[in-house]
Amino acid sequence: MDIELLKNLVDYGVIALLVLMSFISVWFFIERLFFYKSIEVESYKSKRSLEIGLTKHLSVIGTIASNAPYIGLLGTVLAIMLTFITMSAGDIEATKIMSSLALALKATAVGLVVAIISQIFYNILARYAEVIESRYDEITEI
Repeated sequence: MDIELLKNLVDYGVIALLVLMSFISVWFFIERLFFYKSIEVESYKSKRSLEIGLTKHLSVIGTIASNAPYIGLLGTVLAIMLTFITMSAGDIEATKIMSSLALALKATAVGLVVAIISQIFYNILARYAEVIESRYDEITEI
């Protein structure tokens, strides 16, 4: 198999996975915001059932936030390994090597962006959930 084709598969495959993870994170963030805006706290019989409803999908966003940098780093490592394989074959043009290494780092950059955005989403939603639980506590104390 051609090394350049393999490098493109690794590079774009990792980026595609990170874009998919980003889409899932944004989707669940929007879904949770609509849910939190429309929730009727009084309709829940127990705080536990409210908590289950409030935290649905939060673990998915948190998992994306914690794993996106690793997936980006994996893409970078694989691309750098392929660059070294290219160098060992005798193709030692400095400009080609530098551009390959620069392109390899974009996977880590994309992974970090996805992680940062997902972590922000997670923190916003966790705070909304806390506030709604507090409202439930106020209503049940009365």
